Amino acid sequence: MKPALMASQLGSPGILLLVWIVAGLFSLFGAMIMGEIAAMLPETGGQFVFLKEMYSDFMAYLLGWAAFIVINTAGVAAIAFIFSKYFEFFIPLPRFSPEVEHSILLHIPFVGNIFPLEDFGVKSLTILLIIFLTFINYRSVSSSNKVQVIFTLAKVAALIFLVVAIFSSGKGDTAHFFQSSSTFSLTGFPLAVAFIAATSGAFAAYDGWGNLASVAGEIINPGKNIARSFIIGMCLCMGVYLLVNLAYLYVLNVDAMAGARLVAANALQVSVGGIAAGLISAMIMISSFGATNVNVMACPRITFAMARDGYFFNWAGRIHPRFQTPGNALWLHAGWSSLLVISGSFDMLTDMFVFVSWIFYGIIALGLIILRKKMKDAPRPYKVWGYPVVPALFILFALFYLCLTVYNDVKNYTEGKSPIINSLLGLGLTLAGVPFYFYFRRKGRRY
Repeated sequence: MKPALMASQLGSPGILLLVWIVAGLFSLFGAMIMGEIAAMLPETGGQFVFLKEMYSDFMAYLLGWAAFIVINTAGVAAIAFIFSKYFEFFIPLPRFSPEVEHSILLHIPFVGNIFPLEDFGVKSLTILLIIFLTFINYRSVSSSNKVQVIFTLAKVAALIFLVVAIFSSGKGDTAHFFQSSSTFSLTGFPLAVAFIAATSGAFAAYDGWGNLASVAGEIINPGKNIARSFIIGMCLCMGVYLLVNLAYLYVLNVDAMAGARLVAANALQVSVGGIAAGLISAMIMISSFGATNVNVMACPRITFAMARDGYFFNWAGRIHPRFQTPGNALWLHAGWSSLLVISGSFDMLTDMFVFVSWIFYGIIALGLIILRKKMKDAPRPYKVWGYPVVPALFILFALFYLCLTVYNDVKNYTEGKSPIINSLLGLGLTLAGVPFYFYFRRKGRRY
């Protein structure tokens, strides 16, 4: 979903590929940082445990709240959106007229406007998917695992099929790799802003590299396997995404890529034909179905654990007496994810959860430096290569990315290019958890 928007933001195939490389490199730096911390503190709970050790109960709580209110729920909503968007390749979903779509407006002061009736057919199918998968997970974890096994391989199979089919078609042109848009004129600061805006798309694709830390306490030989998994996994992702974008550019010049509604299907339709485009659309639907399922299954466990520890509403920490699943937490996440679907679009949701995620990634990277001083004698089975340069570069880039993202979002809003300031909405939702922290703390429980 993201490469088309990224192409429109940049207008240059070379810079587009550079964005994927830079985003992948800094994601790799982040994975290396997370690898050292996870190998030193191999406890189930991952980033929550890290923040508590580095800073305080409050920081650990705030990450848990952000995971519920933005990161995980917006992530689930965004992935489910992909399923519905590619469903339209086969059957167009109904939508209201522009007049009706804009007849209901919800204004959030200092943030922007939400039009809940926009693209209502796609939003309705997205919500139905979330509810259906939540029901499966609510009834049985084993049933959910069976669903996941069926769909997991579709992710890699779809990408391999796409790359091989396009490059073997012979209908592309390598000149597309060097032809910028006829309207390309970015230089200096505007180029930096566009580069960072496009980087959000790449970060959305790479995101998830920190999840392994959450099960660090369950990994055999964590000192060796955590860091190796982080680094090998990120390098493989970088390679795959670069190949996929090269394949797109091989058959679509940067202008055609920017105008593609469903870039994977459009690229295959041009190079191979309608049958292949339909096949990749079906494979992407299967892949996004599986990805939505695994996130629906795993993400509410964080909220469930917070409730059990007394830093969320008690009812969210209850196990269903018959199904033995965290049923209340599952339905809470489903409800909030559905509200996020109604409130926005795929791009709004991805930009919002990536922005909030990188706030905490930067905080964790700074925490690595704190731990090096605070726990200087602790065993470190793996150490970040190039310390302290790599963590310092990561922290500086995170600050640069966050500041320019806010600037660009505000600029797009004031110029009428976007109805809402995505980054400030995510930040506002995160900070809304602060009063709840003091409420739960007054109840006399410890995190």
